[in-house]
Amino acid sequence: MMRKLLLSALLSCATIAPLYAVAANAVFIHPDGTGLGHWNAARLLYAGPDGQLNWDRMARLAAYRVHQENWLSTTSHAGATVHAYGKKVHHDSYGLDRDQPLVAASGEPMSLMHEAMAAGKRVGVVNSGHIGEPGTGVFLTSNESRGNVAEIAAGVMESGADLIFLGGEIFLLPTDVVGEHGQRGVRDDGRNLITEARSRGYTVIFSRDELLDLDPATDKVIGIFAAVDTYNDVREERLAASGLETYNPDQPSFDEMVAKALEVLSADADREFFLVAEEEGTDNFSNKANARGMLDAMGRADKAIGVTLDFIEANPDRPTLLLVGADSDAGSPGIWAPREPEEDYQLPEQSSSGAELDGPDGTGGRPFVSQPDQFGNRHVFGIAWAMEGDQQGSTVAKAHGYRSDLLPVDLDNTGVYKILHTVLFED
Repeated sequence: MMRKLLLSALLSCATIAPLYAVAANAVFIHPDGTGLGHWNAARLLYAGPDGQLNWDRMARLAAYRVHQENWLSTTSHAGATVHAYGKKVHHDSYGLDRDQPLVAASGEPMSLMHEAMAAGKRVGVVNSGHIGEPGTGVFLTSNESRGNVAEIAAGVMESGADLIFLGGEIFLLPTDVVGEHGQRGVRDDGRNLITEARSRGYTVIFSRDELLDLDPATDKVIGIFAAVDTYNDVREERLAASGLETYNPDQPSFDEMVAKALEVLSADADREFFLVAEEEGTDNFSNKANARGMLDAMGRADKAIGVTLDFIEANPDRPTLLLVGADSDAGSPGIWAPREPEEDYQLPEQSSSGAELDGPDGTGGRPFVSQPDQFGNRHVFGIAWAMEGDQQGSTVAKAHGYRSDLLPVDLDNTGVYKILHTVLFED
């Protein structure tokens, strides 16, 4: 009788234990340089004080600790390195610990994405910036200097990733070749990395129309959607003087790239996938104190989150984690709102503490206007920039879907790697 009870208990445990022991997909969306101030401002503009962004729909929230081994803050390349390897590093590191090779927290001498590739999973990266941007680049290559963009570009293109969507065509072409986006290449080694990619079996596309028409069953694809970036990260006044938009309207948006990436990477139902997608404009516009550009970028990041949440809901048989997080709080923007603004209200150029105040046209001038609140009222506001650069601020992470319970309320930056590794490798 005792043996039967013991066997029954063991069988019961066996049916419960595999609850999380399944192969799963992971999507890491990195709206670079975003803290609570960015998300609060985006909510006002796109959903209203009582509304919800797609970001608000996510199940779990954690405070995020940004520090590296030798600095209280981080750089984008060190932040990406700790996400890709699970270890704190020197602040001037691009897939290395300054100039020393890294062994990842798993014990493997490779990044999380290369470990996923070695395990037979499909992998892809998406970036609204150029190919050297570290938020995605570090997952695929390493270098002793972030400034060696031509070398980094070669590493990304030769990485073996199934999908690469980003800008930076000039870094792929020799100096005597003018690219599809109208600018001459900058490579002085004579290599044409686009021609080389085609020889390795990649489909290469360049336009928004080609992206939207892409067959999801495409095996290997590279999309190069800009000569450098898909955005123009300068101050509002310079944009106006140059007749430029914050984002180039004829190039695909971040959410469009993420939507197609999910289609392509999930097309093989027998293989799990790992996608890392970075909206770089959130950081770059913030570091230029361009509030309109920052909010445009936030809107695109939030749409990409919505696309991924919809994918999770539509594919309950394909367990997928969505993890969203930044590595610092660029500019630490605050919301400044007058109590009783008059009609045609104009922002002052500074707050009473001296912080620069931005509206949609730059410093001072007309304010932003929120979507209606629960009482039907719209509110004017400006963005007050606390500082320059990537600092501690109020950085957060969110999780939704499969194993979102892995996100604690207090997340060290090394925890991003641990969560993603657990989901991808059934740890």
